[in-house]
Amino acid sequence: MKKYFVNYLGRIDETIYLLKQKLTYMKKRTLIGIVCSLILATSCKTRLTDFTIISTKNIDLSRASSFKRTNNRIEGEHKVHIIVFIPTGTPNLKTAIDKAIESTKGAVALTDGVVYSKQFYAVLYGYMSYVVEGNALIDPALASVTDDKKEDSFVSLKLNKKGEVVNKSEISKEEFAAAKEKISKGAKKVNITEEAK
Repeated sequence: MKKYFVNYLGRIDETIYLLKQKLTYMKKRTLIGIVCSLILATSCKTRLTDFTIISTKNIDLSRASSFKRTNNRIEGEHKVHIIVFIPTGTPNLKTAIDKAIESTKGAVALTDGVVYSKQFYAVLYGYMSYVVEGNALIDPALASVTDDKKEDSFVSLKLNKKGEVVNKSEISKEEFAAAKEKISKGAKKVNITEEAK
């Protein structure tokens, strides 16, 4: 019986030793996997430049004294995706600047800003992008033109059988609603209306 008991204890010790080795091996594999994942999933944000003023738009500098600068920061980004090492294009700084300027009504340029390059890659997916950030420089003349547009402006169009415009006239919101109601009820002849842009 002692012999079997000692044998049994020896097997337990051997089993514990093997489990420890296996756990150590698994820890090493897990650690190596984490390190490899961190190496393969990289990200970088680089500050390329600062600028006092930047624009991609044509600016009438004779009216520069009337321009107004906003205090809130606006941002534009042009991003290109990378799928399994293959980029879907090239990021464009001009597009990023345009997106930032066009996000504010009447803006013609950005002031006191920064240009960043951002990159991220993780095995199967990644992206590259340019990010432009700054304060908007607004031309009041352009801002007022966009403000003067009527919000509820509608146009009535009469078309001939070929689909060419025969008559075009502005209509009120009520006239538009009435024409829309006729169309939805199934009237056969109604002026086609659409919201003016």
